[in-house]
Amino acid sequence: MAFAAAGLKKVAGAGTGNVWQYNSTDAPGTIAGSGYFNTITNELKQWDTILAVGTTGGTVTVDLLVVTSATGVATVTCTNGT
Repeated sequence: MAFAAAGLKKVAGAGTGNVWQYNSTDAPGTIAGSGYFNTITNELKQWDTILAVGTTGGTVTVDLLVVTSATGVATVTCTNGT
């Protein structure tokens, strides 16, 4: 599945980064994959954190992602911080 903007909510913001929550039915590996958040590259900043809550096959998963590149780049990349 693809990124769905309706699932993303900004939880907190600070001068050096923002905290986001993202709800999806995608698998954790898909959400953490390079390019998953490309449609919002101008909203995300390097070092933002995303609390990714997924439900795959009825199993709830929670991962903490750290944005390693964003802000106008062609491909948004994240690393799994769990």
